[in-house]
Amino acid sequence: MIDPKQLLNDLKRWLRRLEDDLRERVEALEELRLALQREHAAARQAGRTGEAFEVWRDGMLTQAAVAWLLGCVFVRFMEDNGLVDEALLSGPGERRQQAADRQLRYFQKAPTDTDRDYLYDVFRTVQTLPAVATLFDAPHNPLWMYGISGDAAKALIGFWRQVVPETGALVHDFTDDTWNTRFLGDLYQDLSDEARKRYALLQTPEFVEEFILDRTLESAIQTFGLREVRLIDPACGSGHFLLGAFRRLLDQWYRAEPGTTERELVQRALDAVYGVDVNPYAVAIARFRLLVAALQASGIKKLREAPGFRINVAVGDSLLHGRRFGDLPFGNEPERLRRLAGSGHTYRTEDLPELNRILAQQYHAVVGNPPYITMKDRALSQKYRERFSTCHQKYSLVVPFTERFFDLAVYGHDAKPAGYVGMITANSFMKREFGKKLIEEFFPRIDLTHVIDTSGAYIPGHGTPTVILFGRHRPPVGREVRAVLGIRGEPSTPADPAQGQVWRSIVANIDRSGTQTDFVTVTDVSRVTFSRHPWSIGGGGAVGLKQLIETNAITDLSAHVDAIGITAVTGEDALFILGNIDTCERLRVELTKPLVIGDLVRDWTVESEQVVWLYDNDFRLLNLKDLLNTFRYFWPFRAAISRRKRFGTPMIERGLTWYEYQELYPAKLRTPLSVAFAFVATHNHFVLDRGGKVFNRSAPIIKLPPGSTEDDHLALLGLLNSSTACFWMKQVFHNKGSTVDDRGARQTTVAFENFYEFTATGLLKFPVTQEKPLDLAAQLDRLAQERQRHLPAQLAAHFPLSRAALDEHKATAEAILRRMIALQEELDWRCYALYGVTDQDLCYRDAAGQPHEPPAIALGQRAFEIVMARQMAAGQLETTWFERHGSKPITEMPEHWPEDYKRLVERRIALIEGDSSINLIERPEYKRRWNTEPWEEQERRALRNWLLDRLESAAYWPELSLQSTRTLADRAQTDVDFMQVAELYRGHAGFDVHALIAELVEAEAVPFLPVLRYKASGLRKREIWERTWQLQRREDAIDAEVAASMHQHAGETAEQFQTRLADEQRRRKRAEVGDIPPPPKYTAADFQHSTYWRLRGPLDVPKERFISYPFCARDADPTLIVAWAGWDHLQQARALAAWYTEVAAQEGWSVERLKPLLAGLAELIPWLQQWHNDLDPEFNERMGDFFDVFLQGQLHQHGLTRDDLERWTPPTIRHARRQRRRALPQ
Repeated sequence: MIDPKQLLNDLKRWLRRLEDDLRERVEALEELRLALQREHAAARQAGRTGEAFEVWRDGMLTQAAVAWLLGCVFVRFMEDNGLVDEALLSGPGERRQQAADRQLRYFQKAPTDTDRDYLYDVFRTVQTLPAVATLFDAPHNPLWMYGISGDAAKALIGFWRQVVPETGALVHDFTDDTWNTRFLGDLYQDLSDEARKRYALLQTPEFVEEFILDRTLESAIQTFGLREVRLIDPACGSGHFLLGAFRRLLDQWYRAEPGTTERELVQRALDAVYGVDVNPYAVAIARFRLLVAALQASGIKKLREAPGFRINVAVGDSLLHGRRFGDLPFGNEPERLRRLAGSGHTYRTEDLPELNRILAQQYHAVVGNPPYITMKDRALSQKYRERFSTCHQKYSLVVPFTERFFDLAVYGHDAKPAGYVGMITANSFMKREFGKKLIEEFFPRIDLTHVIDTSGAYIPGHGTPTVILFGRHRPPVGREVRAVLGIRGEPSTPADPAQGQVWRSIVANIDRSGTQTDFVTVTDVSRVTFSRHPWSIGGGGAVGLKQLIETNAITDLSAHVDAIGITAVTGEDALFILGNIDTCERLRVELTKPLVIGDLVRDWTVESEQVVWLYDNDFRLLNLKDLLNTFRYFWPFRAAISRRKRFGTPMIERGLTWYEYQELYPAKLRTPLSVAFAFVATHNHFVLDRGGKVFNRSAPIIKLPPGSTEDDHLALLGLLNSSTACFWMKQVFHNKGSTVDDRGARQTTVAFENFYEFTATGLLKFPVTQEKPLDLAAQLDRLAQERQRHLPAQLAAHFPLSRAALDEHKATAEAILRRMIALQEELDWRCYALYGVTDQDLCYRDAAGQPHEPPAIALGQRAFEIVMARQMAAGQLETTWFERHGSKPITEMPEHWPEDYKRLVERRIALIEGDSSINLIERPEYKRRWNTEPWEEQERRALRNWLLDRLESAAYWPELSLQSTRTLADRAQTDVDFMQVAELYRGHAGFDVHALIAELVEAEAVPFLPVLRYKASGLRKREIWERTWQLQRREDAIDAEVAASMHQHAGETAEQFQTRLADEQRRRKRAEVGDIPPPPKYTAADFQHSTYWRLRGPLDVPKERFISYPFCARDADPTLIVAWAGWDHLQQARALAAWYTEVAAQEGWSVERLKPLLAGLAELIPWLQQWHNDLDPEFNERMGDFFDVFLQGQLHQHGLTRDDLERWTPPTIRHARRQRRRALPQ
């Protein structure tokens, strides 16, 4: 019996092992390496990839490793289920030994062969059976192209023969009377993490697949007839839709021709089902699953009795391969014809004639679940953009696939019926800017018939909000589109997702227009509505309330703003954003500015981080070489950031420099006042900024016309920060969803946790009323600033403070927050009246009718929260709102409130319960959360950062020498301020000072050697980076050589000379260095410790406070050795050399023990020769050359080579651990 979970876990480990094995073989076998390089070069030339060779190669080797594993899985399934007569690899009972005996006989005939050759023999044996020949197709299956080593093959065979020690049963027995191949879908989705991200692997649940087939394939059969109908899934994955279609078609054939042989009918059903997928092993799985289904339906028990069933599933890119249909707007005729024809490039795993056969015809039903990702490979993204006119801005693959799905459906015109299209896809296109062309230019040309909001349904594996679209490939028919509009998400996780309440509401009511349940509204919407971007598909009265709010405004925001949107996009935040000012000083960056990012815009306040600044006071770009330290900081990342694009075109091609911001809009920064807002958040967060900052793309800004006052900004701010605005925005903007559960399903049970993407373009339509709540906005703004002054981050400048002083600041901050909550309630209720949501005035006023200061309110005491608490008490509501926000539900008014305020809140409660519009808007998803970070966490972080800053100060590093954490602790014990703050941090006196120092330093330190920082995957990436630096150094040398050899001609202007010089430098670099591909980014999985990833990030930027030197401590003091990370390469080298000399001379270290210190020097020498090789006035030496000679001398003295240093690995530290019982291999 198959254990899918254990099989998956075991094969994931085997995949990593085979990837490493194949990588070693590629490095060792020149012929194989050159073949890969040629294929990569051809793919780059064709625009199929823009990745560096090593990154692309690893993807290909993953495919090969998976092919080896799947080949074995297919054989094992056949063996254990009796489909083949002979035991080939393994099997239950006696068949395990029979397989071993067969292998023995093989080696008796071929004693010089390896176990890899035996596996090839197994595959060739199976390949002789016509039914499975295409599964092991030699021209296209990567296992024939990339052979694993004999040792790996031997271990792999042993794996399949492992038994459970207690029972002797096979660990992996594939016997299954039902021949269920669903486990292969799990392998498809989860076997390779890299492939899952690259190809957006995702299985479609059967209940979704059945729903879509009900409304496409079944309709197509009725329209075109069983004999004519054919179906395609252009992104078929592991074949769920194809299997479902096959079974339906076969069932129809059984009913239509009960007298025809099963094999004939099975082939007819197979002939009507087509699929294409870019992932080779997805196609292999889909083919195998269709084959097994065909065998089962034919009643065939032995493969030798089976015919060679035709299975129409091919490896390829349905966005690039195959022709386009219809009249496409592609400019001049040659260009139009070329793009109609499709790409002629194929990888070796792809079969171009088969792809062209499948994609050269249109289909009566086109179904699928296309990938939701944006294409990270820029070259491939550009190819898609050229072929599909709807690709717009940073588009998701949803866009071109939607166009392609309809393109592949039979076009209906005159009396010819149209093909049916059904797809479940990400709903991001509905509201995000990249969907504008799809909605406004493509959908008006086709017959969109159904739009079904499935974002609230519980769909395993779908962590992204989704929508199901149905349509036909013909001009629009009728004025309306059937829409299923979402009201609320699944209230709890259903045991059976197919029986989830939201899903059942959709299925049961889709054909009943005018129906409304607790979860959906079914209605017919004007087709014009779905031809305008963005879409708003909220049910339960949301659309009507949105219209009411808009009707009661006099203008929209566009009438009040001078500019809106982003001010700065670095294009590589990991490099440009430095965090706090201490990091800037440590990295010696000359110019920085405060940068606002969206996550720091919350609850009327804004915080900032520091960003590298490259411009003068008039926003003119500075020459990077005039900022020497910044130039040195940026230089290692030149190739990585040179490919950044501005509006789809590489910056360098636009005449921009490689180092400047990707985008900068100075006009928005010339005046101080701005309204900034969070681009992505669960609720609306707007704040007034008074100047001196720049704003990241995640924090767009609104600029009012010149001359606008602070009050003008605050008045607008009051509207934008209201719950009414939050409601309107959530109808207009894209819901990105929230977390996913352990089944990969998007959690929709908590609507207030959903994140939205608030775009500047969409916000321009925000309705603005004549009257504005300036008074309330001004008070909230003032209180927010006052509260900030009492928070630990601001107080750190005054440390050390006493415990009593900190507690007093805490009490003050909490009191101010309660006042802000009360005023926000007044603001919300004021805006309900301003926007006509209610005609009642339910604001707190004095006897004269003037606004009155309300009593302070704690979380949990607002009117809507009291309503929720009462519903909870009555058993009518389950919610995590109170628990999530640390508040208590109350059913009665707080005693300390004035009586008139209590009466006012009861009136508000009555309106919430009795008015549908107020009830819809006074909900957690639209009310400000005030989800502030607990004081204790803020205080602990502020204390910790102060202690770390202190440890970096000059008093702790009086000399240029490495120190142990014990030495640092000794210094700290004499630092009175440090000890006082540390006592607050620890919470008591008498703490272990050294333990504290070790904890602080180790959490902010990164080891000095790559082998100590990275895992094997990270070391491979590091090699690519080092090769990139070599190429960059060669480019710099060429620039210098050309500059030294060229001179200005007589009569030539300086500008003309510089142009001629730059042209010659570019020509030489192109000829001698060529194109330098961007090196790959790191991931968390590439680092040995999560700390290193946190400190370094995807570009491996050295932002740590300390450098650690593991395995370099003295015997007398075994604590960790560290250096301050603010030292430059020369200072690091001097300190390291001094430490080396000291321990070598005084401690008598062995050569093996000295190796890492010498390796550390070797790592620094290229940088010393690059940055510190001018004659040093202090030492009268070129320090790069000096240390190079020093290292050579030490290597010679100890009989070592540089290769010995590169091969050094840390000694194994043995830990006692319990022995786990393992499966036996033989």
